Amino acid sequence: MQLNFIDNSAIASLSGRTLPVIDPSDGQPFDEIQRSNERDIDAAVRAARECFDGPWSALSAAERGRLLMALSVKISEHTEELAALEQRDCGKPTKQARADAAALARYFEFYAGACDKLHGETLPYQPGYSVFTWREPHGVTGHIIPWNYPMQIFGRSVGGALAAGNCCVVKPSEDACLSLIRVAQLAAEAGLPGGAINIVTGYGHEVGDALARHPGIDHISFTGSPSVGTIIQQVAAERHCPVTLELGGKSPQIIFADADLDAAIPVVINAIVQNGGQTCSAGSRVLIEQPIYEGLLDRLGQAFEALRVGPAAMDLDVGPLIRQTQQQRVWDFLSDAQASGIPLVAQGVVVEEAPESGFYQAPVLLADVPVMHRLAQEEVFGPVLSAMSFKDEDHAVELANATRFGLVAGVWTQNGARQLRMARRVRSGQVFINNYGAGGGVELPFGGVKSSGYGREKGFEALYGFTTLKTVAIKA
Repeated sequence: MQLNFIDNSAIASLSGRTLPVIDPSDGQPFDEIQRSNERDIDAAVRAARECFDGPWSALSAAERGRLLMALSVKISEHTEELAALEQRDCGKPTKQARADAAALARYFEFYAGACDKLHGETLPYQPGYSVFTWREPHGVTGHIIPWNYPMQIFGRSVGGALAAGNCCVVKPSEDACLSLIRVAQLAAEAGLPGGAINIVTGYGHEVGDALARHPGIDHISFTGSPSVGTIIQQVAAERHCPVTLELGGKSPQIIFADADLDAAIPVVINAIVQNGGQTCSAGSRVLIEQPIYEGLLDRLGQAFEALRVGPAAMDLDVGPLIRQTQQQRVWDFLSDAQASGIPLVAQGVVVEEAPESGFYQAPVLLADVPVMHRLAQEEVFGPVLSAMSFKDEDHAVELANATRFGLVAGVWTQNGARQLRMARRVRSGQVFINNYGAGGGVELPFGGVKSSGYGREKGFEALYGFTTLKTVAIKA
């Protein structure tokens, strides 16, 4: 049984209740977590506040950095252990789980080096005045982490918050807690004081709601659905608490006729099947210039048919989806596509070894998806790629911007002027030219526009969101 981790101690929930942990590969329970409540959140917030008011704020920025680097080293030393937890808890193939653990270590390495580099400015003003700014931590930050990339999102969110001088209360998804509980234990072993990182598990409508509403939380970082993001904003607004929101996407891959197709195809495939398509930045729409539309669809179809889906431990192209309700959601989208007469170009194969009780979905390639169909407008969060054609650059921009989302976009063209024009005209937080995702890019600010949210995590930019700016004016 897994316990909460508060003030560097493993603690059972005051509710006395637990939740099962389900293995997506076979649909069977294999562990339990705490079904916590508002009293557990209150205990975690109090521990974080005491740490912030005491030992954490007493450290210099350099000392804080050394502790985060020690945690990065600990994570690297336990990569296989953390990957195994993530694999079974989330259904990730081995290579993906290992990559996530490596990224987590890199986040803390990056933010360890950033701790003593968060500077203020001196400002020219009237004669007789000396004016400068400095950045101060908010205090206690709340972090609501989703189930698709728990280690990576923990790293980019909690890593940045700690580097800026905050103490953290973390509510992981009830579907993906195990790796984060272990990371918190490693943080204690690395020397972080009690209360710097606190983990409280349970349902979103119980624990997440209590965290968002707690008056002791000074900033909230949330990654999840737009509907829940709206609730988080409303709750936070009642007490004027700042928030950082990353709320998903419907990201386009825009392929022009002059693109290097041999380079584009494997990237386009990976961008939709990685993590079973359960990725906020998944390239779930492929927009193809008309002269190459049919030929590229054929090549993409051949690649889809070669994809294999199976249990996480088999380390195939795709593992299971996280839970049965997510599997049903994907099925509903595909049923809509069939009812609408949208052509199915190709799909992968679920291997015979996959248990029937697991949550599997073969990758699917669909063609000629109407721009206003829900498949082109809504986040499926599964391995479903929607293809559509465009006539020219203006039409490509129109299609790319035709959703309420704006998180990531990929542009494939050898025309340098077009590359820059498209980067400016496509409305998204990130634009990748002749690549997609840039290998994760710990250093690259990440976040969206429109319904994809606001604020930035990752990179040095995240530190600005996890601090507040103070201006000091001294009259001689």
